[in-house]
Amino acid sequence: MKYDYLIVGAGLYGAAFAQRAHEAGKRVLVIDRRDHVGGNVYTETVEGVAVHVYGAHIFHTNDERVWDYVCRFASFNRFTNSPVANYKGELYSLPFNMYTFNKMWGVTTPAQAAAEIERQRAAAHITEPRNLEEQAISLVGTDIYEKLVRGYTEKQWGRPCRELPAFIIKRLPVRLTFDNNYFNARHQGIPEAGYTAMVENMLRGVEVRTGLDYLAHKAELDAQAEHVVYTGPIDAYFAYRFGHLAFRSLRFETELLDMPNFQGNAAVNYTDAETPYTRIIEHKWFTFGRDAQGRELDKTVITREYPSEWKIGDEPYYPVNDETNAALYQRYRALADGEEKVLFGGRLGEYRYYDMDQVIAAALSAADREGL
Repeated sequence: MKYDYLIVGAGLYGAAFAQRAHEAGKRVLVIDRRDHVGGNVYTETVEGVAVHVYGAHIFHTNDERVWDYVCRFASFNRFTNSPVANYKGELYSLPFNMYTFNKMWGVTTPAQAAAEIERQRAAAHITEPRNLEEQAISLVGTDIYEKLVRGYTEKQWGRPCRELPAFIIKRLPVRLTFDNNYFNARHQGIPEAGYTAMVENMLRGVEVRTGLDYLAHKAELDAQAEHVVYTGPIDAYFAYRFGHLAFRSLRFETELLDMPNFQGNAAVNYTDAETPYTRIIEHKWFTFGRDAQGRELDKTVITREYPSEWKIGDEPYYPVNDETNAALYQRYRALADGEEKVLFGGRLGEYRYYDMDQVIAAALSAADREGL
């Protein structure tokens, strides 16, 4: 066989595993059906602006091993994620913090904010949250739920909040301080040269073929490798034998604008139900309004994100981790466990939501188990 490892998918999981295998002296081939590497973190430059083509990605982690690893392949800027919520023209700070509580209720101290949240929680008679709506009200009260959570979340998931599991919102940051940093992470930033350059550095020396659909050439490709690392959809691998796993997808509308500043922030979330998109990304602010050479940019690029139900042909973004899909995934997982030469990994291969650092951590752990 020509290769020790055939790696299907040139996203973060595939690139990290490929890098470790190559470093260990293994013969590696990485393929991707898209015409580029990087998966959903792919960035391209438009008029000097580094555009996050498949939605905004901000690297953040408390995992020192992962941070040390990615810093081998990229220098990160000090970008701090501080999104803004727009509810029918009213602007609020995200994460929910003292700025949010002051704008919403006029409170000025943490004690006042905590008391108001507790009053609204008690009025809702919630003890053990059974769904996302009850979980959100128990965290931030009814007012914030109605203005800043409900509309956005129901657009994002295409389902009423009462039908969504509580755990989706459990990681929502709520702070009785004026801290505008959305993430509780020691390390945070954006690769200064973009994510594409970071992934290309990870894959340096590795044979890569893009524009190649693994499932369309499976037998031919499998015959060339001792082992396969598959990061595509697990149900597609098995030709949807038990049916489709549910995902939410996204549609992007991107514009180049002849102005230096559209919204003054990298991300503005539109939390009312009437606005059809969930947020507008202004990409230049991920790099503080400057290009890769440090020059100020006099144009800007914005992207509106429209959530949609996934169908074949769409990009799958967010797994719908309800009981039905969890049970369906376990059926596919049982089939996957019977594939002796195939390792299933990543967001699609494991049907789970991963932050970027979690994807890399999972790939590094898989490489460890392989003795790489």
